[in-house]
Amino acid sequence: MAESVLKEESQEIVQRTPKQIAWARFKRNKVGVYAGYTTIFFLLCSILAPLITRAFGVDNTTIYEGVLDEFAMPIGKWGGVSWDHPLGVEPGVGRDVFALLLYGSQLSFLVAVIATTASIGIGMLIGIATGYFKGRVDSIVGRFADFLLSFPGTFMIIALSLPLVQRVEATGIAHENAARILVLVIFLVFFGWTGFYRLIRSQAMSLRERDFVMAAQAMGASSWRIIVKEILPNLWPTAIVFTSLSLPAYIAAEATFSFLGVGVRPPASTFGLVLSDAVGYWRNDPAYLLIPSVILIAIVLSLNLLGDAIRDALDPKAGR
Repeated sequence: MAESVLKEESQEIVQRTPKQIAWARFKRNKVGVYAGYTTIFFLLCSILAPLITRAFGVDNTTIYEGVLDEFAMPIGKWGGVSWDHPLGVEPGVGRDVFALLLYGSQLSFLVAVIATTASIGIGMLIGIATGYFKGRVDSIVGRFADFLLSFPGTFMIIALSLPLVQRVEATGIAHENAARILVLVIFLVFFGWTGFYRLIRSQAMSLRERDFVMAAQAMGASSWRIIVKEILPNLWPTAIVFTSLSLPAYIAAEATFSFLGVGVRPPASTFGLVLSDAVGYWRNDPAYLLIPSVILIAIVLSLNLLGDAIRDALDPKAGR
């Protein structure tokens, strides 16, 4: 009887795929599951911003009348929070804060997704190529990556953003806020691919010496087939984890640069713009600063916790 039970358990373990094992680990992490739900909630709110604002009867560009007093401050407690304006109204102007943050989250997620995808794509391509083939190109790319990692990227973005935006507008590629978003994404990718490249390069160099790769080489497989069939599948877990950890970093970066005046400009809105405007009203209307800050912290924190949970789920040594 005991032998049959052990046999059934062993068969059950053997039949589980790595994806099923990782999913089971992830479901056991309650913090990660709740963080995943929170992330999905914020992401859906961002995607469905036009429908949500229409359902609440608000808009991010409309200046509402009768919501500000003679000092241009919101009427009512907590920045004018009411059924008509769930998160209050903007001091000095009278726009709805709820609509501003919904549409602002669209820009934040857009910048984060594009920057993350481009950084991972470039880092994956260069990391695999240099890690597998090595040689002089590996040495040149490695020194260039070291140079970028030691470079004051934040100061360069602040200093060169305006001239590059003017150049992009002059060429006609994009104008106004679209040009600012394009330049910001280019800078974030330019300074952001190096960390993932170094990680992928080290793993590609390690996988290059594994038995299954050497066996494929002995059988006459081409380098392209070895990279696609043998090395790349072993790098996807690293890419997934890096993606989940890069998204909150880029969302926070976009908010920071918009706060400093490098990102988009009104009438567009992001968390950074709202917080930058709220600093001037924090004494008379602290809710205007507190509410966007709490929402931004919740988004970044949930993404970070989700990334930690995914990393633990994909780590075969987790829980040991």
